[in-house]
Amino acid sequence: MEKKNYQVCTRCVMDTTDPAIRFDENGVCDHCHDFDNNVKPNWHTDERGEQQLTKLVTKIKASGKGKEFDCLLGLSGGVDSSYMLHLAVTKFGLRPLVFHVDGGWNSELAVHNINVMVDKLGLDLYTEVINWEEMKDFQLSWFKAGVPHLDIPQDHAFFATMYYFAERHKIKYILNGGNFSTECVQYPMEWFYYATDITHIDDIRSKFGTIPMPTYPFSSVFRHKIYLKYLKGVNVVKPLNYMPFYKDEAIGTLEKEYGWKSYPQKHFESRFTKFYEGYWLPERFGYDTRRVQFSSLILTGQLSRDEALERLSRPAYDPETIDEEFVYIATKLGITPDELRGYMNIPKKYYWDYKNQQNVFRLGAQVMNWLGMEKVVKRKQ
Repeated sequence: MEKKNYQVCTRCVMDTTDPAIRFDENGVCDHCHDFDNNVKPNWHTDERGEQQLTKLVTKIKASGKGKEFDCLLGLSGGVDSSYMLHLAVTKFGLRPLVFHVDGGWNSELAVHNINVMVDKLGLDLYTEVINWEEMKDFQLSWFKAGVPHLDIPQDHAFFATMYYFAERHKIKYILNGGNFSTECVQYPMEWFYYATDITHIDDIRSKFGTIPMPTYPFSSVFRHKIYLKYLKGVNVVKPLNYMPFYKDEAIGTLEKEYGWKSYPQKHFESRFTKFYEGYWLPERFGYDTRRVQFSSLILTGQLSRDEALERLSRPAYDPETIDEEFVYIATKLGITPDELRGYMNIPKKYYWDYKNQQNVFRLGAQVMNWLGMEKVVKRKQ
């Protein structure tokens, strides 16, 4: 890809560490134009959104009539899923089964936040524990592959396990805390690749994995996008997109009502993700995920650009404790800190250096968008 002179957007804080970024004559990037042209026109948090939400909640309740639960809600302990749970019970009157996937990296803070929510709301919590030996080998294979998208082993397990559970127990609706308000800017493909590309996963595992993984919940994009959704009727819905949602207000509500505690950064409920996004990505690849997160908040009026730039001037990790983090991560993975540091210096690789189905993903998205099966809001790569 063509090398660009460094530039940062004059409206948000996305910059040329995104290799596909484009700027107009005023220095405004294509992420901002995508928000204006594609996200905002399709994002209704007024009366239209309220009506859509009411219809959705009615459908969910009808699907669960006579059953113990009417929906499944994946709870990580992060602000989005926690606030989604709060609303589902206290505002929508739903009866969710709270579902948590333990991939081996829960922080103490995440455990606390999950427990206080479930206890106060009087809900059932189902926790699926991923086989640690398989997860450990899977994650190590990603380090050995040299790629930036080290969170695929966790991410794939989280959504695949939830889909399998919903199918087994005939639960038709999965509530997801994803939202445009805090996530309207997309992560660049070079930073984060598709977590559902089984061809890509199998290629890296075949090259760097050392053990079989008979219990890990592998699931292809075709299975959950086509088979489960259109043949089995399992729907993932994002209620936060139909109503005003402001991160700071949500945190305030959670703190007041449940004694929930905030994290230093989005996704830091996982000790691995905290290390990976806070240190590994910016130090090895120069990718700072806060640029994406802060830009979303800037575009939705929740953060000033000056404040974002000030925060970005400081590292996402604590330099005084990073050595301890290396020891923790390495020990948990069964390697030495020196071996973990060694992976920092191996040749950099990217998704295109391994087998992948990127063209299939793009074509599938275009076809589904054309057929009206799924609205695609996506900037050009």
